[in-house]
Amino acid sequence: MAEREVRDLVRPQEPKRIKIEDIQRVVARQYNVSRSDLLSSRRTANVVRPRQVAMYLAKTLTLRSLPEIGRRFGGRDHTTVLHAVRKIEALVARDTALSEEVDSLKRQLQE
Repeated sequence: MAEREVRDLVRPQEPKRIKIEDIQRVVARQYNVSRSDLLSSRRTANVVRPRQVAMYLAKTLTLRSLPEIGRRFGGRDHTTVLHAVRKIEALVARDTALSEEVDSLKRQLQE
């Protein structure tokens, strides 16, 4: 009986299930753009990078497919999502500031 009671106390917590909407909200707040900007077809630099970061996080932190992520970002094609993921992976590998930003966003989402 004691073992059963203690098991609930020491059981590792399940990882928080992260939703694409949460990612969009946190990224929009971090980069000072609106969620609708992330979903829009605008291609200005102040919107493109946050959108790509959000797509990257959606792919790495959720189990959603590329087509599903594309749909959640304004009906984009899966190849657009793939391009964003690869681009952010490459940038994170060589840009420490961006790497730290992405890590910070991941921590915020996993809290």
